[in-house]
Amino acid sequence: MRMDPLSTGWPRYVSLLPAVLIVIGTVLEFVSPRGYWGDYTLGAAVMAAGALLSLRHTIAAGAVLFLVQLLLLIKNGGLGQISGLLTLVNVAFIVLVGVGVNRVVAFHGRRLEVVRSVAEAAQRAVLPPPPARVGPLAIAAVYKAAQIEALIGGDAYAVQDTPYGTRLFIADVWGKGLGAVGAVSVLLGTFREAADQAPDLVTLAERLERALVNEASRREEVVRTEGFVTALLGEIPPGADHVRLLNCGHPSPYLLEGDTVSSMDPGEPRLPLGMSGLGGPQAVPEEWPFPVGGTLLLVTDGVTEARDRSGAFYEPARRLGGRGPFRRPDEVVEVLVHDVEQWTGGPRDDDMAILAITRYAEGPVSP
Repeated sequence: MRMDPLSTGWPRYVSLLPAVLIVIGTVLEFVSPRGYWGDYTLGAAVMAAGALLSLRHTIAAGAVLFLVQLLLLIKNGGLGQISGLLTLVNVAFIVLVGVGVNRVVAFHGRRLEVVRSVAEAAQRAVLPPPPARVGPLAIAAVYKAAQIEALIGGDAYAVQDTPYGTRLFIADVWGKGLGAVGAVSVLLGTFREAADQAPDLVTLAERLERALVNEASRREEVVRTEGFVTALLGEIPPGADHVRLLNCGHPSPYLLEGDTVSSMDPGEPRLPLGMSGLGGPQAVPEEWPFPVGGTLLLVTDGVTEARDRSGAFYEPARRLGGRGPFRRPDEVVEVLVHDVEQWTGGPRDDDMAILAITRYAEGPVSP
């Protein structure tokens, strides 16, 4: 199994380290005085190859080390001496250690792949992709974990065709780990059931609230006192040119129309789900225009709170403005993900979920 440096988050050029060390070590061996037993650089090359590259490349690095030492012994006349033999034995030992390092890394790499495949299956079960098309609406979504090894977390989204129109949902669960995943499962299950039954978004939010409170009552004290979920609920009535939105403490969505991007900030958002015990305003859904050709963009705070190296927050409206028009929602998602990655220039601090919905007059425009 070839160990890809990118699988552990290292830049691709790191895989060149063994070759660089081999060149440096070989030069040092031949130009340094005889008293210099500078095998350390070549030995480090074999260790680096074992950790970063495939078994074949590790053996190749070991062969180079052995050949360099053999030529050096011939050059210095030490091949037939006990010291020369001990040198070759030492080289063979270093090569065997490098191969051992490679096998250990490969073993843990295979275990990681198993864990990743299980996590991916769990994610697909808990967070299946939304339908690509609901009536005149084309839909695209993506979930990106903050850590490269993770495939599942506390962000969620869903789109469902109901008797009241197309209802949509995006949420960000407070906390990390399996507790957040459990809350996501409860919320999505409740949404799928209640979206067909609740007559309005307020009732739907109340159903989600009750489900979350019931779930929190069975968990540890910290979750009962501090756990919450920011969420955004939406409803697009059949044949309507508007969308109703109910914001529960979530980052505002955006409307992309042509090359303009506008933020759909709520007048008075509700408290996040799970915080009903604190009281607070009981906001009502707000209607926003959703014209043909427009794209509704919903994100979690993994997008809006992504920082660049100077600490500045990512601003979707400013960064995406002027890049349109976007013909399909997957174009919006692709551009946004790429731009956020460029903005942060490295690992993010939070997961991010993106849901984009484009409204067409008849059907999606062909690529």
